[in-house]
Amino acid sequence: MGSTQESLPIIWRHETSEAEYEQATVGRVFNMRRPTRRPLAVVHAANESHIVTAVKLAIQQKCRVAVRSGGHSWAAWSVREDSILIDLGNYHHIELDEANHTVCVSPSTTGKTLNGLLKEKGLMFAGGHCPDVGLGGFLLQGGMGWNCKNWGWACEQLFAIDAVNSQGELVHCNTTENSDLFWCARGAGPGFPAVVTKFYLHVRPAPTHMLSTVLFYPLSKYHEVMEWVIKTSKGYDKDTEIVSVAATPPAELGITQPCITPLFVTFKNSEEEAKAALKIANETRPAGALHELINHPTNLAEQYKNQAEANPENHRYCAENAYISNDADVPAVLERAFTTLPTSKAFSLWYAMYPCSRRQLPDMALSMATDHYFALYTVWEDASDDARCRKWVKDIMTDVERHSDGSYLGDSDFQIRRTKFWKSENGTRLMELRRKLDPTGLICGYLDEDDRSGTDGLPNQQEWRELHSSI
Repeated sequence: MGSTQESLPIIWRHETSEAEYEQATVGRVFNMRRPTRRPLAVVHAANESHIVTAVKLAIQQKCRVAVRSGGHSWAAWSVREDSILIDLGNYHHIELDEANHTVCVSPSTTGKTLNGLLKEKGLMFAGGHCPDVGLGGFLLQGGMGWNCKNWGWACEQLFAIDAVNSQGELVHCNTTENSDLFWCARGAGPGFPAVVTKFYLHVRPAPTHMLSTVLFYPLSKYHEVMEWVIKTSKGYDKDTEIVSVAATPPAELGITQPCITPLFVTFKNSEEEAKAALKIANETRPAGALHELINHPTNLAEQYKNQAEANPENHRYCAENAYISNDADVPAVLERAFTTLPTSKAFSLWYAMYPCSRRQLPDMALSMATDHYFALYTVWEDASDDARCRKWVKDIMTDVERHSDGSYLGDSDFQIRRTKFWKSENGTRLMELRRKLDPTGLICGYLDEDDRSGTDGLPNQQEWRELHSSI
């Protein structure tokens, strides 16, 4: 195949056993509802030069390039037919500049790994909530990380990247150098027209005290609890994350029924500050909880553990989401999603986004948000439940989309539902830049139905909503 791949750790579909090929192709895909698409080859990149060589090889072979950072894409965007898949799982790089509170990381670095290192220096990065999500996909789609409602999007802490462009050149990108690529890097998601090799990030001082208040209510109190938590979240403490979840509680609590569970997590520098931050929630909470954890001492390690338990490995997933319109009756819109969960492991959540949703964002692709982020994660084990669980998701979203402004890239599947992911002007500019920066479509873009979008990208339209409005 030529000298470019002599030292490249590559597995070709036609040169390896089916078992080895299968492991390389989908072994790191988190969702057990795995695709049947078959790449030409998988490159297990362990350094930057492997990535450069792999892109040049794809140019020679006249095939596309796909990229995997952590493997958490619900739709397995990294697995594309007849592509060269660059798997970054063996590429590990973390370089901390402690004096300037910055860090340079490889895309496969997880939030848990990064924060484990930063903790020793009294620092933190507000990465993804799930511990094993790679920073690559997370940052490219914007990064709805810890306390996003107040601290902002994770990609706002991104000040530069290194990337291999569609010509196979390693380039540095920031607001003044290769600025078009940098603009895309903050919000383009899987449509980013290059392969990132390094992210350069600002990090923040780590809080010394974290407390949480967690309240478990029966679903019969759904409306009262949701109305309370939505009202309470407006103007709440700037270091407190607020979420409301419908789920079956952990087994150790002895509650076997699904509950509506508000969760307040505060990040402070003293116990007194943390308790003060939770005081309003604690004093105004509705009566009738089945179980309460008030001012519960916590830390990132415990929060990561809780997230891992809620998102178990070796399970099948179908995820969807929407930004609910600010003028909508949010409890009414989400009632069915919160009260009719199809399995004991499925969960739906409402995530407070105000005031981040109302402020002027930097000039970047990311641009879509409302005060109310909604997501559902349908989790099951048996393939025989696929049709039932996926139908539940589609039925929920068919109604919810009518009350939404758009969606977040990270919890979406463009094969099923293409909606609005950017403000109109940002979406138009992004698609134009993709065609300019990658005119041949070398880098696999948005995986829509039959993977046919190519250089056209996504239409950035609420297709289901428009269909229903015309009926």
